[in-house]
Amino acid sequence: MQSRVVEMEENKDPLVVVGRTNHQTRALPQRLLQLLMLFLFLCFTFSVASIYMIKYFGFHSIVPSVKPSLQPCIEEESSKLERWISPPSNLMHTMSDKELLWRASMVPRIKKYPFKRVPKIAFMFLTKGPLPLAPIWERFFKGNQGRYSIYIHSLPSFKADFPSSSVFYKRQIPSQVTEWGKMSMCDAERRLIANALLDISNEWFVLLSESCIPLYNFNVIYKYISQSKHSFIGAFDDPGPYGRGRYDENMLPEVNITDWRKGSQWFEINRKLALYIVEDTKFYPKFAEFCKPACYVDEHYFPTMLTIQASNLLANRSITWVDWSRGGPHPATFGKSDITEEFMKRMLAGRNCTYNERNISTCFLFARKFAPSALEPLFLLAPKYLGF
Repeated sequence: MQSRVVEMEENKDPLVVVGRTNHQTRALPQRLLQLLMLFLFLCFTFSVASIYMIKYFGFHSIVPSVKPSLQPCIEEESSKLERWISPPSNLMHTMSDKELLWRASMVPRIKKYPFKRVPKIAFMFLTKGPLPLAPIWERFFKGNQGRYSIYIHSLPSFKADFPSSSVFYKRQIPSQVTEWGKMSMCDAERRLIANALLDISNEWFVLLSESCIPLYNFNVIYKYISQSKHSFIGAFDDPGPYGRGRYDENMLPEVNITDWRKGSQWFEINRKLALYIVEDTKFYPKFAEFCKPACYVDEHYFPTMLTIQASNLLANRSITWVDWSRGGPHPATFGKSDITEEFMKRMLAGRNCTYNERNISTCFLFARKFAPSALEPLFLLAPKYLGF
């Protein structure tokens, strides 16, 4: 008997444990089922409530932040004309020449502008570095904001330090090294024109060097250029060794010797001719390959190409005065001792030329080449002789 009691006592705890375990096993699925049913009920309730709110109050009442975050962006990007007509706020960009020329070649198909457009003259300075005659130009531009824009192509290593009050402040464009008489010079000129074309208000484009000065005040020059029926670029047929003598028959069939022209590097062109220059892929390869020193491409490429494309728009003369009387491959350079009242009178003396099919005496609007030392006497004599 004692042994049975002991056996029962020994088996007591295991029986109790087994009973509890079976009870918990039955209770656990019931609890999970209840939780699952509660979750499904909440989901159903939320779905019904959402449908009700969308139906009676609209989607934007649930997510009011969607409209304010998107709407201003859409309006600003697509509905404001200023985005398309405003000039670049920063001339420094990362476009390659190929990308720049492509971008600059875009033109509106509708010729009449749907906004008030004041045509501007783009003054394009092709220089190695500083602009020693900048004070002259500062005084020339003063008071004429909105009728001009400025672009500077210098050596890539040159960093201008014009003050923020200067008209030349931040007017440098991305540039590359240029060599006189080589295609890199024309590349620089195309780069200047292309950057200037990005401003839709630029209508006329004048190429200048750091040694140039204006010969009249801004109003006179603006009126002369804006009212001209032609653009001022030299493009004449020179039968001699420095003209047709530089022609290469490998330029056929794009360029015939009868189309070969020569002219000064310094020009003024209108927007239509500027577009011809930046979009050209037909004549450029021929000149790049077959016009190398002693064929100086900057004297022949634009005059020849524009003669073929639009000879009726060319005045066939430059408006930049130079003095070749001293002889040599380059015109005379004038320093401080050269700038006298007699010199100013001689430089501004009347000449004979054609303007809008009539003869006039005012033939030049700019002059070169002036050394940095010429600044002081020019600055002193400008009010009396140049009108500013």
